[in-house]
Amino acid sequence: MLEALQQGLHLIASVENILALFGGMLGGVIIGALPGLTGAMAVTLALPFTFYMPPVTSLMLLLGIYKGSMYGGSISAILIRTPGTAAAACTVLDGYPLARQGKAGQALYMALYASCFADMVSNLALIFCTGMIASFALRFGPAEFFSLICFSLTIVAGLSGSSLLKGFVSACFGLLLASVGMDIVFGTGRMTFGDVNLMAGFSFIPLLIGLFAIPEIIRATSPKPRPVIQADMGQRRLKWADFKRCFTSICRGSLIGVVMGAIPGIGGAPAAYLSYSEARRYSKRSANFGKGELEGVAAAEAGNNGVCGATLIPLLSLGVPGDIVTAVMLGAFMMHNITPGPLLFEENLPLVYALYFGIILSSLFLLISGFFCLRSADKITRAPKMVLFPAILCICLFGAFSINNNAFDILALLCMGLVGLYMGRHHIAEAPFLVAFILGPLFEDNLRRSLLISHGDVSILWSTPICWFFIALTALSLFITLRKECLERKKSPEAAFAEPSGEE
Repeated sequence: MLEALQQGLHLIASVENILALFGGMLGGVIIGALPGLTGAMAVTLALPFTFYMPPVTSLMLLLGIYKGSMYGGSISAILIRTPGTAAAACTVLDGYPLARQGKAGQALYMALYASCFADMVSNLALIFCTGMIASFALRFGPAEFFSLICFSLTIVAGLSGSSLLKGFVSACFGLLLASVGMDIVFGTGRMTFGDVNLMAGFSFIPLLIGLFAIPEIIRATSPKPRPVIQADMGQRRLKWADFKRCFTSICRGSLIGVVMGAIPGIGGAPAAYLSYSEARRYSKRSANFGKGELEGVAAAEAGNNGVCGATLIPLLSLGVPGDIVTAVMLGAFMMHNITPGPLLFEENLPLVYALYFGIILSSLFLLISGFFCLRSADKITRAPKMVLFPAILCICLFGAFSINNNAFDILALLCMGLVGLYMGRHHIAEAPFLVAFILGPLFEDNLRRSLLISHGDVSILWSTPICWFFIALTALSLFITLRKECLERKKSPEAAFAEPSGEE
C-alpha cells in the first residue's frame, strides 16, 4: 500500500495536473456565476478537450470545473438575485437580503468559507468512508427513495414564510408544473395541450432564472424603482464570532450534503434546502432567516458543496454515477480504459490515490479561486443600472436558450418572471415552489416504481428499516414544525395573520 501511495503522489505531482486542477477550478467558479451556464454543461463541453490528456490530468480538469461551478453559483445569487446554478437557489433566500443591507462582502465570504469547509468534509468522507457509505446507498430501492423524498418534502413547511397556506399553494404550483410532459410509465402526454415543446416538460434553469432574476429587473426598471444593489460591498472581512456562530449549521449542512450526495440522483439543490431548513429549525435566530441571516447562507452553501465529493463515492466504489456531472466523468474514465468499481481499487490503486491527493488539493484551490474572484466582485455592485440590468437580462436569455437550444425556454423564463413578480407582490414564498418542482418527479417516479414492483401492494412503502427510519423522521419533522408554528401564533395571534411589511 505504501508503494501505491508513493506512485499516486508521483502521478499527481506534476505542473500539468496542478494547472489543470486550478484552471478548471477558476473557470468553474466563473462559469457557475453566469446564470444558466451550469457545471454539467461546462464539464460536458470540456470533455472532448481531455481526449489526448493523461488520465489524471483530464480528471483533475473536470473535477476542478465541477467543484468550482458548484460554489460559483452563490456569487450571482448574492449580488444580483440570479442563481448561477440550481444548487445556489437556496443561497438567494438570505444572501440577497444581506447584499441589499450593504453586507454583500460578508455574505460572499461566508459562502466561500462554508463551501470550502463542506467540500473538505465531503472529500474526507470520500477517502475514508467510501465503502461504508456506498454500501448504505446501494440498499436504496424505489421504496426507500420514496420515503426519503417524503422526508425532504417536509422542507416546504419550514420555507413557507409567514403563511403556511401560501407556502402550500406555492408547493402545489411547483408540483403542477413538474407533472407537465410525458408520463414516466405509460409515455402519454400530460397537460401538453398538443404543444410539442411541452412534451419534455419545463426545464428547471429557465424557471429558476425567471423566478428570481426577471422580477428584480422589472422592479429596477419600473417608474419608481427600488434600490436593488448596494453601491459597495460593505465590510469585507468576516468576523470570527459570526463564523463561530454559524459553525454548527455548517457542520450539519456538510453531513447532510455527504449523505444525500452519496445517494445517486439526489443532487445539490435538495441538500441545500434540507440543510437550510434544519439550520432554521434549530437556530436561535430563526426569525431572521429569509431577511438577511449569515447562518442561512452558511447552511445553504454547506449543503450544496457537501454533495461534491460524496457524488464520487458511488462512482469510484460501485461504478454508478451520483449525478449528471459524475456520469460525464464516468465517460472520461471509460475513455482512458479505466473502469470504476470494486476492481478499480485492485487494478489501479495508484490512480485512486492520485485522485485522492487531487481531491484534497481541490479544497485549497477552491479557497484561492474564490478569493481571486471576490476581489473583483465589487465591480458588479458599482456598475450603473443602465448597464447592469440589460447585461443581466441578456445573460439570462442566453443561459435559458443554451440549455436546450430552444426558444420556448426563453418564453418559459419570461412567463415565470411574471409569476415571480406576482408571488413577490402577494408575499408568496418562492422556495416551496422550487423544492416541489425539484422533488416532484422523484416523488412520483419512485412511488410508481414501488407500486409496479409490488403489483399495487402499498405495504412496500414501509417494508424495510430504512423506510421506517425516514417515515419516523418525516413525522418528527412535521410535529416540530407545526408545534413551533402553534407556539408562535399563541405568542402573537394578531401577527400570524398579518401580511409582512416590505417594499413593493
